[in-house]
Amino acid sequence: MADENTQKKEDSKKRPKRYPNKNYAVKKRLPARPLDGANVIFITKKTNFKAQLDKCCELLTRGEKEIILHGLGAAIQRCCNLALQLEILFSGTCQIEVNTGTVDLIDDLEPLTEDLDFDAQVRCSSSIHIRIFRTAMLGAN
Repeated sequence: MADENTQKKEDSKKRPKRYPNKNYAVKKRLPARPLDGANVIFITKKTNFKAQLDKCCELLTRGEKEIILHGLGAAIQRCCNLALQLEILFSGTCQIEVNTGTVDLIDDLEPLTEDLDFDAQVRCSSSIHIRIFRTAMLGAN
């Protein structure tokens, strides 16, 4: 009985969870956006870090009470770095609230041969959501 259970576990580890790429071309869809607004910023690895920092600073100095940063996968480190830089720049007048999780991403599989059908696969990616909110305004007494 124990041998059968270990055999099943080993078989499940050997099975590929994704289709082989030799038969399909993988087209990654954009992830679903949780919220939209002027104070919601999606952090990517492709955008210039200084431009992202300037945009966040502009929003906070313009009077926004909070901004929300979203990062996926490889952009998580950049998102954390950006939040910490903002905390330093606004010298203790901002606080940070961090939530982590996973997001389901969908990939479309386009067949490379005519005898196969179109398909989709789901994969998971790590995500971070950082809320930066003002506790005191600069120059206020």
